[in-house]
Amino acid sequence: MFGNILRSLFKKPATENYPFVRKDAPAALRGKLFYDPEKCTGCQLCIKDCPADAIELIVVDKVNKRFVMRYHMDRCTFCDQCVQSCRFNCLNLSDEQWEMASLSRTPMEVYYGRDEDIKFLLEKAAQPGADDSCGPAPAEQA
Repeated sequence: MFGNILRSLFKKPATENYPFVRKDAPAALRGKLFYDPEKCTGCQLCIKDCPADAIELIVVDKVNKRFVMRYHMDRCTFCDQCVQSCRFNCLNLSDEQWEMASLSRTPMEVYYGRDEDIKFLLEKAAQPGADDSCGPAPAEQA
């Protein structure tokens, strides 16, 4: 036992100073999901193929192809199935944004789409008596 202690005192530490000294991410790393609303047709194949139920597509106007995608990062398994099933290449997994730790669940729910559509949906969800199809359910009153 003392031999191991003496040997380890003179060895270089095996740990790295990760948050302070960063290494490049691997080339094929699957990170945060990104959505391009301009290419989306609303076919919802990505939603059907997602095994973790991490993506929701909220229809604002089907005729004008206006959609908002709600992405739950805390549910995502980064399996890349949604990206492979998208026929119009509107989904990508980033290889740069992969550090997504957070102390609360609020930043884990990301809305993608046009800014005015996202603002409309969030305002609609904040109204009392709003349905829960566009945002978090309002608190029930007893």
